[in-house]
Amino acid sequence: MKKYAANWILLAGAAAFAVGIFQLFKLRFEAGDVYPPYSSLRADPLGTMALFESLARMPGLTLARDFDPESRLPAGSGAAYLHLAATREEWLGTPDELIQEIQGYVASGGRLVIAFLPETSRVFARTPPPVMPGKAPPASPKQGTKNPSDSPLLKDRWGVEFGFKSLSADGGTYAPAQVENRTELPLPRELDWHSGMIFTNVNTAWTTIYARGNNPVVMERKFGSGSVVLMTDSFCLSNQAMVEDRHPELLAWLIGSSSHIEFDEAHLGLVEAPGVASLMRKYRLEGFVAGVLLVVGLFIWKHAASFLPRLTAGPVQIEIAGKEASAGFVNLLRRNIAPRDVLHVCFDEWSKSLARRGAHSIARVDQAQAIFEAEAARAESDRDPVRAYREIRRALKSRSL
Repeated sequence: MKKYAANWILLAGAAAFAVGIFQLFKLRFEAGDVYPPYSSLRADPLGTMALFESLARMPGLTLARDFDPESRLPAGSGAAYLHLAATREEWLGTPDELIQEIQGYVASGGRLVIAFLPETSRVFARTPPPVMPGKAPPASPKQGTKNPSDSPLLKDRWGVEFGFKSLSADGGTYAPAQVENRTELPLPRELDWHSGMIFTNVNTAWTTIYARGNNPVVMERKFGSGSVVLMTDSFCLSNQAMVEDRHPELLAWLIGSSSHIEFDEAHLGLVEAPGVASLMRKYRLEGFVAGVLLVVGLFIWKHAASFLPRLTAGPVQIEIAGKEASAGFVNLLRRNIAPRDVLHVCFDEWSKSLARRGAHSIARVDQAQAIFEAEAARAESDRDPVRAYREIRRALKSRSL
């Protein structure tokens, strides 16, 4: 068990690290501060998630978020498209195809709500919005120049220009201005307005809903069976406003009689980037990927662990002892000569070599021959080759013969 302790500690540490990273990202995404201001995915005061989720709970309404980088408008009939936190840079030099798409959308019964990002300073020099795919980045006006209002859609076709009225400042913070309801609609008589932007040189086809003095800040215009709403402030739609300064009548009027509501997230930079993961979800390949991962895991397990029990004893050492030449000769004799024939074979071989060497006298040789013949004459059970060999050896070395 001790030999695996380090592995278990490493695995536990990796699991704790993974859980910590997951919790960190979970907290960030729950707070929503990773998303841009006025996004419906943002849950902090600068987001609009409260409005989105509140509308989603209402019966008869369908909600959607637009992440299409092409910013295609939905079908116009019975739909409301909320373009929140818009900037004037986005409307500079509006392409003709976008103008035609917007006019076709509202003419077919759609409702377009454009709420601009609050401006508290006359200097028009904020960070430009993300550039949409296929569109050229707008040229940011230099400090001190006139506020841009040369959008062909707003100025030439819709008859709207931008202006600015300063907000009162107190200790470095801006106090909201008061805007008044100029209609008989069942809307709040006054609202706190957190933007100094106003509309000027407005075409008479527009209906002023709220105005700051003589300058409109909320307007509506009919186009066919649809309509367009322009607002110079998006704060009234934020999560903070839903808690501190909520006006449900205004929200109901903005939505109108629409049954489908879509929040534009693409112009905030939140667009879908099709990749392998999105294609897998689209074609429902999650089960296939899970099967592949299972097979890979089993393959790694098979090559990482053995199913056979481990040997408890140490490694077996095989030692091969060396042998002398005489041992090999004895082994050869044992394989080829029977034990009862050993003395006979040895005596015959000795007799053959005796004729060549002549090392013993005839008397000794005769005595050795007599011992050998006496041993051969014995019964097989009484023979003792070793004893006979020793007698022959003593006879050959005897000095008396």
